[in-house]
Amino acid sequence: MSLYKYSVEEISEIEKSYNELITSISSTMTVEEVMYVKKAYELCCFAYDGMRMNSGRPVLLHVIDVAQISYSELGLRSKTVVSALLHNIMNWTNTTTEELRSRFGDRVAIIIEGLSKVMALDMSKISMKSDAFRKLFLSIIDDIRVVMLIIAHCLYNCRNQDDIDGDVIFGATESHELSNKNKKKFFENIKYLIIPIVHRLGLYNVKREFEEAVMMYENPVEYKEIEDKITISRVTQEEKMASFLQPIRRALSLNGIEATIKWRTKSIPSIFAKMKAQGVPFEEVYDLFAVRIIITNSSLESEKDDCWRVYSLVDSLYKTVPERLRDWITKPKASGYESLHTTVDIGVNFVEVQIRTQRMDDVAEKGAASHWAYKSGKEQHQTADEWLNKIRDILEDPYSSHYNAFDSSRAEKVKSNNIYLITPQGDVRQLPIGATILDFAYDIHTQVGSHCIGARVNGKMQPIRHVLDNGDRVEILTSTKQVPKIDWLDYVSTEKAKSKIKRYLKDLEMKEAELGSSIFHRKLKNWKISYTDRIFTELLKKYDCSSGIEFYHKIATEEINMLEMKSFLLSLFEDRKERTSRTDDEAFVCEKKKDETLVIGGNINFFSYKMAKCCNPHEGDSITGFVSVTNGITVHKDGCPNAAALKRRCPDRFLDVSWKSEAVAVE
Repeated sequence: MSLYKYSVEEISEIEKSYNELITSISSTMTVEEVMYVKKAYELCCFAYDGMRMNSGRPVLLHVIDVAQISYSELGLRSKTVVSALLHNIMNWTNTTTEELRSRFGDRVAIIIEGLSKVMALDMSKISMKSDAFRKLFLSIIDDIRVVMLIIAHCLYNCRNQDDIDGDVIFGATESHELSNKNKKKFFENIKYLIIPIVHRLGLYNVKREFEEAVMMYENPVEYKEIEDKITISRVTQEEKMASFLQPIRRALSLNGIEATIKWRTKSIPSIFAKMKAQGVPFEEVYDLFAVRIIITNSSLESEKDDCWRVYSLVDSLYKTVPERLRDWITKPKASGYESLHTTVDIGVNFVEVQIRTQRMDDVAEKGAASHWAYKSGKEQHQTADEWLNKIRDILEDPYSSHYNAFDSSRAEKVKSNNIYLITPQGDVRQLPIGATILDFAYDIHTQVGSHCIGARVNGKMQPIRHVLDNGDRVEILTSTKQVPKIDWLDYVSTEKAKSKIKRYLKDLEMKEAELGSSIFHRKLKNWKISYTDRIFTELLKKYDCSSGIEFYHKIATEEINMLEMKSFLLSLFEDRKERTSRTDDEAFVCEKKKDETLVIGGNINFFSYKMAKCCNPHEGDSITGFVSVTNGITVHKDGCPNAAALKRRCPDRFLDVSWKSEAVAVE
C-alpha cells in the first residue's frame, strides 16, 4: 500500500524495516500466517500514514519495531505480531473492537483490547512495589500475550526514550512539560513491574537490557564509571579469557563434545550491586566474568549426562567452588531455565561457568516461549494455549519452582474470584467479584461505610449499590447525615460490610428499645395502669413480638399506636376487673427464689434484678429501683448519686422498691 504523508526517505526506511520483519517471520511461519501479518500492515499504512511519535519518528516504524521485538526477541507468533502492529490503533484512530474482530478474529481483538485497558490505567499514584498491584495488573488481562506485548513495547521505549512522553505504556500523556515525570514513572514501571516479570519468564537478555536502562537513568555517573573501566581493561580481559578457555576447548575436542563457548563481562548493574553489597571498588570485584559452554551435538535423551560430563572436565582443569554449584538441570527454574552453574577460582579472579545444551540456551535466551519451539507441526499449534497458560501460572504463583510441574488439566485459564480496585491515594484493594461501592467503603473503614452516599468511579458519579469492575478507581463520598439502613443489606456482598451494617442496626435497635421502654412505662403511669406479667404477655402477643426489645423498639419507631394500646389495656382491665381488684398472682411481692426479701411495687417477674455496685444496698436500707432495657432492675440506695442522676434523666423508669419485712399490702 502506498504512503503519501511521509517523506521519500521515511518511506524508504519504513519499507526496509517492514521487509526485514517479513523476512524474519517467513523463516518459521506458514504462508497463511505471513499473509495475516501483511494484512495487518496494510491497515497500519492506511491508519497511521503521516502520524509521528513524540520524537518525530513515523508511527509505522514504531509499530514495526515492536512487532520485530515480539517475534525475534520474545519468540511470539503471528497473532502477537499482528497485535503489535495494531497495538495503538484503537487509541490513535477511530478503529473499533468490532472492526478488529471482523478483520483479524476474536483473539487479536482481545489482545488489543487488553492492552488498551492497561494503558488506560491512571498510574500516577499507584505503587508498583505492592503485590496487590501485580495482581491487579494480571487480573485485568484476558490474554497473557498482552503481557508479552507490553514487554516488547517497553523494550522499544528503552531504546527510543525520546518517544516516552507521548507513548508511556501506563498513563499516556501528550504534555511535553512532563518529560522528566513521565520518564521517572516509566522507569519505575520497568524496575518494579517489568523486570520481575521478565525474570520469572526467563528472559534474561531482555532483563539485562532493562536493568542497564534503569541504572543509566537512576545512576548515570556510576554506570559511566564502570563502563569506562571495563572498556579500559578490555584487552587484558580478552587475553586472560583466551588463556582460561584454551584448555577447556582442547578437553572438549578430545572427548568428542562439540560446543560453542561464549564469554562476557557481567552486566554493569550486576557489578554495581556487588560493589555496594561488598563495599568494595570495581578493582576488588573478583567475579567479573561469565563463560557459557553450549553443547551443540547433544540429543534430548543425553542432555543431562552431557552437561555433567562437561562439568567434570572443567572440574579436572580448574579448582571449582563446590558451594557455588547451581544445578538447574535436575530441577529447572519455574521459567523453564535449565543450566549447570559453577564458579572457578583462577587465582586473582573467579569465573562463573554456565554449562547447557543448545535447546537449554534457546530457552534461556527467549524464555518459556522457546520451550514450545521444539514441538513441531500440528503439535506445536496444539500447545500454544498451554504455553500461554504456563506463563500465567509462572506470573501468578510466586512460589512455583518447577517448570515441568505444569498440569495440562489447568490449560483452561481459571479466572480469579477477586477484583482489584484503586483508591484516590493509589492503594490497591482486593474485593470479591460482585462487590459494590458500599462494600468498598466498608473495606476502607467502618465510619466511611456508615456515612457513604455514593462514589466517583473512574470520574463518574455512581450510587452506593453500583457493582464495581476490575481496575476501577473509586473515590468514596460521605455525609455526616447518612446512616446505615436495613435495605443496605441488599446492596453488599462481603461479610465484613454485612456484619458492620447488622451491628449498627442492632445497636440502633437497642437504643430505640431503651427509649421505647421509657415511653411505655411513662404512659402506664399516666394511664394509672399497673404493670404485670400477664399484661406484658398479652401485649407481646397482640403486636406479634418475640421479645421485649422488639416490643419496645416498635414503640420507639411508632409502629405501635399508643392510643390503640391504651384502649386494649383498658379493655383487659374491664374484662378481668383488674382496675378494681387484685388476685393472689398479682401480689406486689416478687420472689425470684424462696429466700428473696425484695418487694417491688407491681408484679414484674418479666425482669430480673440486681443490687447496684455503686452503693451496695443491704436489707434495711431505703431503696429504689431503676428499670433498664436489657439488664432488668437495678436496686440503688435512696440518695445514691448515680441513681439521682438517672432519675433526673429518666424519672418514669423508677419503681418503688422495699424489703419484704417492710412490705405493706396496697388496696
